[in-house]
Parts: sequence; C-alpha cells; structure tokens
Amino acid sequence: MIENHEEVDLARPGIERFYSKKQDDHLPFIIYVNGREKPWNHRKISYEQVAKIAFPNYAENSQTVYTVTFTDGPGQNPEGSMVKGDVVFVKNKMKFNVTATNKS
Repeated sequence: MIENHEEVDLARPGIERFYSKKQDDHLPFIIYVNGREKPWNHRKISYEQVAKIAFPNYAENSQTVYTVTFTDGPGQNPEGSMVKGDVVFVKNKMKFNVTATNKS
C-alpha cells in the first residue's frame, strides 16, 4: 500500500508523487443554473434535476419543452446539451442554462 505523500519511482527520470483522498472531499459542489449559484451534493445530475432547479414548478407535459445546455463541465462532458433521460458528471462551478418553451 502506498501511503499519503510517499514517493514512488515508476520510471526514470523523475519521481511521481501520489496522494489519496476521500471521493466526497469536494462535495458539495457549487453549480450555476441560469446564473444563480446553487449547492449540489452529487457527482452527477440529470436533465430533470437541472430543470427542477431552474423551474421549481417543472412538470412533464406535452405543452412545455425544456432546453438544457451546460459549459465548464469535467473531462467526460465539458459542454453540451441535455435531453430527457440524460445524466452528466458535475464539476465545481459548472454552468447550466435552462429555458422553457410552450408549444402553443
């Protein structure tokens, strides 16, 4: 077992340094939804969860469509858009924009 801050030489030249940390060391995250700072306590977030943060009266119906985009995400998903059923990894200070459109 490699202890915290123990030096291990894996290849020459140079010495690699390892450290360990609990997976939840950086929780809660701060995310921004429509420009508003929100705490988030999970490593992932779903389309529905983002929509509910942006619109507390979020309702799944055929009359309203929610558009979710994000930026400043982690390497797995640095930026993009989400549709119903999608889940993305979260990074501290990640930004989400959510708009609601009525199909009238």
